[in-house]
Amino acid sequence: MNALPTRRQFLKTAAAGSAWLGLGGELGLLSQLRPVSAAEARLDPDIVRFGPDIEPLVRFLEDAPRDRLLEGVGAKIKRGLSYRDLLAALLLAGVRNIQPRPVGFKFHAVLVVNSAHLPSLSSPDADRWLPIFWALDYFKSSQAQDVKEGDWTMRSADETKVPPAHKAKQAFIEAMEAWDEDAADAAVTGLVRSASAQEIFELFCRYGARDFRELGHKAIYVANSWRALQSIGWHHAEPVLRSLAYALLDRTGDANPASNDLPADRPGRRNLELRDEIRDDWLDGKADPEALTGMLQAVRQGSAADTSAKVKELLNRGVAPQTIWDALFNGAGELLMREPGIRSLHAVTCTNALHFAWQHCSSDATRRYLLLQNAAFLPLFRGASKEKTHIEELQATPLKASGPQALEHIFAEISRDRMSAARLLLAWLKESPQPKEFIDAARVLVFLKGRDAHDYKFSSAVLEDYQNISPAWRDRYLAASVFILRGSGDSNNDLVKRARAALQG
Repeated sequence: MNALPTRRQFLKTAAAGSAWLGLGGELGLLSQLRPVSAAEARLDPDIVRFGPDIEPLVRFLEDAPRDRLLEGVGAKIKRGLSYRDLLAALLLAGVRNIQPRPVGFKFHAVLVVNSAHLPSLSSPDADRWLPIFWALDYFKSSQAQDVKEGDWTMRSADETKVPPAHKAKQAFIEAMEAWDEDAADAAVTGLVRSASAQEIFELFCRYGARDFRELGHKAIYVANSWRALQSIGWHHAEPVLRSLAYALLDRTGDANPASNDLPADRPGRRNLELRDEIRDDWLDGKADPEALTGMLQAVRQGSAADTSAKVKELLNRGVAPQTIWDALFNGAGELLMREPGIRSLHAVTCTNALHFAWQHCSSDATRRYLLLQNAAFLPLFRGASKEKTHIEELQATPLKASGPQALEHIFAEISRDRMSAARLLLAWLKESPQPKEFIDAARVLVFLKGRDAHDYKFSSAVLEDYQNISPAWRDRYLAASVFILRGSGDSNNDLVKRARAALQG
């Protein structure tokens, strides 16, 4: 086990939000690189910016040996490589070199790019490089796995099949409905060259949510690719959206859903009908605590059909969508408490992705559909655990310390007893209604101790969604997150040492 930071070092970094400068020089590499400003890491989506040709940088990421990549990137940063160009090259190298099937496993190297970018945005200027350095190293690992599995590479688009601009949208819809991979690839190539970004996003929101295959990763890829493109620029969209369309048509070995009635597709087909049975003024409903409890109960015990029907019932009774989202977020959090693991983790990250799509989609019909689908998916994430914990019954345990010492104790307890940590955190949140210190410290520990893409995906989702939940319920949701978040007693990953060594020699 690697040496842990001292109590004083941990508290200093957690309170200050600087993950490495207080850790005894563990990350010498980052301290030698120029800081990245928030303005540089963030792109105004209303401004089209065309950077330099990044093909040489993409090829460098593809060809560099894993054990020399960080050193090479560090040297390029010293010579002026921008954060945005590095982020773009990382995403493009991933979509070009890693097969998006299955939509998970090694393909997390692409899915995690935005999840690494989000904590970079929330970090101090000097610390923004570490999540991207981690994602670079993860890309090399996934690239090597792809080589072992056949060395898939995205081929050039067949220009002879690309439809003209005025036919591209309909061609894309027909191809996706038919689950026709070749036609979809040609159509999306024409679509991205002619349609607006928002119009394309609306289409992908619908198709990313239509079937329950790949543990929600299809919806996650839609949200994360869209968000990443907002940061690197829409001029990089064509290869990303070709990869995305190919991923969404993965049938995981099933017969063609266009001509078969398969379990993974039934909720989506049923909800296409239910969405039209919801009242026109469904967005004008009122908050209803009793309805929230009823929705939670449906998530616990009902089928996919039951939960969708419950959403329709509540909306038609005049219940606010926010009440339903509060129940869905906390239903996912309750699954974490009952059976921490990959299935429940993806209940959270899938809900995050579908809610993001719901927030940013303008089509009323698609927004209804996304809400119905999220409700239908949650029962499908239930495992076989007999644990009957109810999230609203989680009780706070009185804190024995105050200030930074209380936070230190909570993170230590995460590594020892997660239920105890959840109860302590609930007590701490009652005293700290703006929990920035906890969120900053949780990110620090992901950077230092995270071992795979799920650490980044989960932490980015749950720390973001805390703000999307009503105040009366958000603390319980955040408390449930400790069943997956890293604790201060977990062993360190190797990236800190590797990054420090990257500029030596």
